[in-house]
Amino acid sequence: MIKLGPLLPLLVAAGILLAGNGLQGTLTTLRAAEEGFDATFIGLMGTAYFGGFLLSCIVSPRLLKAVGHIRVFASLAAIASAASLLLVLMIDPAAWIVLRFVMGFSFCGLLMAVESWLNASARNEDRGRLLSIYRVIDLTAVTGSQFMLPAFGIGGFAIFAVTAIMISMSLVPVSLADRSNPKPPEEFKFDLKAVWAISPLACLGCITIGMTNSAFRTIGPLFATDAGLDTSGVALFMSAGIVGGAVLQYPLGWMSDRLDRRWVFIAATLGAALAGFFLSHFAGNTPVLLNAGIFAFGAFSLPLYSLSAAHANDRAGPGQYVLVAAGITFFYSIGAAGGPFLVTWVMKWLGTSAFFTYTSVIHMLLIVITLWRMRVRSRPLTSHGRFTTLLRTSPALFRLARPKSKRP
Repeated sequence: MIKLGPLLPLLVAAGILLAGNGLQGTLTTLRAAEEGFDATFIGLMGTAYFGGFLLSCIVSPRLLKAVGHIRVFASLAAIASAASLLLVLMIDPAAWIVLRFVMGFSFCGLLMAVESWLNASARNEDRGRLLSIYRVIDLTAVTGSQFMLPAFGIGGFAIFAVTAIMISMSLVPVSLADRSNPKPPEEFKFDLKAVWAISPLACLGCITIGMTNSAFRTIGPLFATDAGLDTSGVALFMSAGIVGGAVLQYPLGWMSDRLDRRWVFIAATLGAALAGFFLSHFAGNTPVLLNAGIFAFGAFSLPLYSLSAAHANDRAGPGQYVLVAAGITFFYSIGAAGGPFLVTWVMKWLGTSAFFTYTSVIHMLLIVITLWRMRVRSRPLTSHGRFTTLLRTSPALFRLARPKSKRP
């Protein structure tokens, strides 16, 4: 049974933080369009955000090692809050690209602290469900925050102040209530080869998931606007996708704890591809069909990252959780940095409806990659396999751990 009590303050803090970040992601896209920024600049803002992620993947683990999880969380949350206010004080495309880079750097470190914290407290048999609970909190908070857009409007200062307040308030539970602070890693080397060796599928999966999920978060509001939806309609559209992700997070995590995670991963990826195909070819400009399609898209696509993370952490040793968190975030950021810019180019040449054609193609490629990896590594990770994975660095111990064959 999962023991959530010691982790509740961390989960509450994560919910407040992610609500502020989710609100800001949609807000910057809509406000940039209202200010007359070119779509290319809006795509570059998404690329800059995940460019900050890439740098933070290298720097933030060293900060965690140097000063610990709570101090890193507090420092980066303060920087993110300040950057939120600077967005409204410096309305200029170049300034926003820089500030979104800073936001990406900060939020990558914040999420890395939270996720490595959770994984250090999880067992393999509970990991999928714990990460699913975390993702449900994430998606529920982001969903609720979307409705602040029509409440406050996207013009003026107030909505930016709300995002800064939410990010700042996330510091309170972590600073005052949480006593589960894990030990910083004694030694840390940002070693992508080591992460790749732990789980090539998780690395490849995170790259392709980054290319689709970041495009949805960054360019999704533009797609909805071009489909004829107003600000309230855009908020509902984005919320429907995020609610869909929250609905299937725990069931998919529960299934992946009991079955081979890779088959659950394939099923969810196929669902995301089919939902994208529906949005591209059947939804048109009908709000009901658009919201139904994006609900299905979010339900299948948004859980893919937590499934990848659980798959990688199953194979990680006790001292490797920060490394895995940094590594899979780095691979996700590679795809996420290129996703928004690439999809704006696709939409420019092929039209708005090509947005979800793009996501369907990427998801189908991910299915091919997963099937290939399953053929390469055909055996699912059993409890015995998890144990022996931890011992492979010591051949003598591995020989002891391997069951002896029975003589006929």
